[in-house]
Amino acid sequence: MSTSYDAIVVGAGPAGSSAALTMARAGMKVALLERGTFPGEKNMFGGVLHRLPSLEEVFPDFWERAPLERHIVKKGVTFMTGDSSFSTTIEAGSFDRPPYNGYTIFRPSFDRWLADEAVKAGATLITRATVDDVVVRNGKVAGVTILDRKGELTAPVVVAADGVLSFTAKKAGLRQPTFDPAQMAVGVKALIDMPRELIDDRFGLVRDQGFANEFVGCTEGVRGGGFLYTNYDSLSVGLVFHLASLRTSGKTPYDLLNAFMEQPQVAKMVGGGKLQEYSAHVIPEGGYNMIPELVGDGILVAGDAAALCNATGLNLEGINLASHSGVLAGQAVIAAHQAGDFSRRGLEVYRQLMNDSYVIKDLKLYRKAPHMLHNDRIYNEYPELVCGMMEYIYRIEGTPKENLSKLFLKTAKEKVGLKNLAADAFSAWRAL
Repeated sequence: MSTSYDAIVVGAGPAGSSAALTMARAGMKVALLERGTFPGEKNMFGGVLHRLPSLEEVFPDFWERAPLERHIVKKGVTFMTGDSSFSTTIEAGSFDRPPYNGYTIFRPSFDRWLADEAVKAGATLITRATVDDVVVRNGKVAGVTILDRKGELTAPVVVAADGVLSFTAKKAGLRQPTFDPAQMAVGVKALIDMPRELIDDRFGLVRDQGFANEFVGCTEGVRGGGFLYTNYDSLSVGLVFHLASLRTSGKTPYDLLNAFMEQPQVAKMVGGGKLQEYSAHVIPEGGYNMIPELVGDGILVAGDAAALCNATGLNLEGINLASHSGVLAGQAVIAAHQAGDFSRRGLEVYRQLMNDSYVIKDLKLYRKAPHMLHNDRIYNEYPELVCGMMEYIYRIEGTPKENLSKLFLKTAKEKVGLKNLAADAFSAWRAL
């Protein structure tokens, strides 16, 4: 199996395929390694793909040729507690005009398509290739070995894009051997088959319009939240939990997911559908403070392997950050290839490109958000406060109403505590 390349990319997700595509288009001999039988096989993502400016430059017709589902025109947030809920939705006209703000996608289809584009550009895709170790020569990463295969794949540079638990970055010494559970989350998802006409009617959609909804207060005290996304003829429904909180609770993800789908508010949304599959995935949620070393001698780290996930509580970005980092990694390798210098110093341009990009700037801007999201009151007391207030406003009992400002302070004092309310407001202001 011993073969030499100009570059090896480990992981054929959005980051890895974007890196391989960028380098292959520049004429480099690139190996793209995927541990599954095809790219995306092991990914459970069923959510929103935000705009990808870097790939739009490569493919001006990206939004027409990529395998996308519905474009999101409506985004909602639902606060839940017991048998009560309060929802707010934004539906912007600009979301319904190209270039669209985001799409729902299936990662198996999307990842396979992007890897195929890298292959068309000249990259070599090698599937069922689980990296067993990195090859180190003269103190520099110089390739990888593949589990159950003899020989080595060698190259003067390796791009580690093999996910949040990145074995490659770990073996190269660019990240800690273990992660802090407080910086990790686990997502569980159910895919619900549902006729397209029923989805359109239920969520008020036409043509290829889509709806994305997040839920707060639906995780039985575990820190986390829920989501529901519309595909063409299915729904992606699931929960995301902070790993440390889930461990402490002693509850199982799938029991919580089943309970979530049985809650009256959610049951109405998924009624008439047929469960197709369950899946789970680990997510990096530590933000800026979780980013490992991005550059080493003969190696770069991109995508989830670099913890490039922006979870602010208002939005969740990951694929767009991963893809952009992959393009920048590819550009850095091209520059190093032209200079003939794959040392840490020669690859340092990658760090510079990343620091100048929206990826690092946004993660740095919201670096306090992950800590804010560890506040248990967000998932318990505040949903009760919001639902209780809205229920009072709309309940008619034939008696005079209280002043809403006074009622809010009274309810907040009972549910949260005024000192906690002030502290939480300040924490949110600093984080967002």
